[in-house]
Amino acid sequence: MRWLVTGGLGFIGSNFVRQALRDRPDLEIVNLDAMTYAGNPANLRDVEADPRYRFVRGDICDPDAVREAIGDGTDAIVNFAAETHVDRSILAPEAFLRTDILGTHVLLEAVREHEIPRYLQVSTDEVYGDVADGESGEGDPLRPRSPYSASKAGGDLQVLAYWTTYETPVLITRGSNTYGPYQYPEKLIPLFVTNLIDDEAVPVYGDGLQVRDWLHVDDHARGIAHVLEHGAFGNVYNIGGGNPRTNLEITQRLLDGCGRSKETHVKHVADRAGHDRRYAIDSAKAAGIGWRPRVEFETGLRATIDWYRENESWWRPLKSGEFRDYYTRQYAGRYH
Repeated sequence: MRWLVTGGLGFIGSNFVRQALRDRPDLEIVNLDAMTYAGNPANLRDVEADPRYRFVRGDICDPDAVREAIGDGTDAIVNFAAETHVDRSILAPEAFLRTDILGTHVLLEAVREHEIPRYLQVSTDEVYGDVADGESGEGDPLRPRSPYSASKAGGDLQVLAYWTTYETPVLITRGSNTYGPYQYPEKLIPLFVTNLIDDEAVPVYGDGLQVRDWLHVDDHARGIAHVLEHGAFGNVYNIGGGNPRTNLEITQRLLDGCGRSKETHVKHVADRAGHDRRYAIDSAKAAGIGWRPRVEFETGLRATIDWYRENESWWRPLKSGEFRDYYTRQYAGRYH
């Protein structure tokens, strides 16, 4: 069995590759990654020597690179390759349109050309937009409200259109906010933890009462693999953690875990443009085919804090150069 994983050097992709190789002794994985700022070879250093793993540097927008990665035979493509950070999409939306929409199109055409038996698109709960009450189901309308979520919704719609038009064997997962080891330190949890380790303040958007559902990366990776192997073609499956928390609640837990105080280490900043207030998804459909989250939130969060404490050599090089330029552009002049 051979899977082509695109974007496998990123946060969720690298955890997926590691988990899949561990749990499936007969599996080979080819990892196609363009190595943008968040595509870190160190994320998979521990599997580089595994003969079942092969890395190919290339862009999913390049049909020749995709063709090379597919090689003589591929049983499934799992597409993690995407620009993913809402804040960056507000600063520079064009890269998101290119990767998340054009790249998806190139992969779908490759599935048709090479008759790949399965294709899974990794998406996000953000395509449903702000949810004031209740939970979003897979059949609900898509109402993206940021360049990032709009680009992901565009990719999803292409995938479903290929199913309807060509009967391409496709699946989509939409995950909630994911946390855990190897997450690039621009996202809330790794940014706050690494700032607090360094005795720096953390930037909380607006009043901090935005609500997100938190999912451990191990559960997310396991959910994607489960849908790939057991999902019905042409279907979308929500993968939610069942852990809704406000950003202030998350911040307080991180402060407690790092031994810092709200009074000295929390700085409120001007809210993100168009910031969605609440996301919530119903994962009953995924449960119906046998997937449920296993990692208890408090346990997973403590383990995540410990991982960043114990792996400073992984994240310190990332918080310089490109990251520092982005951080300055993002937060300069926004502190209250």
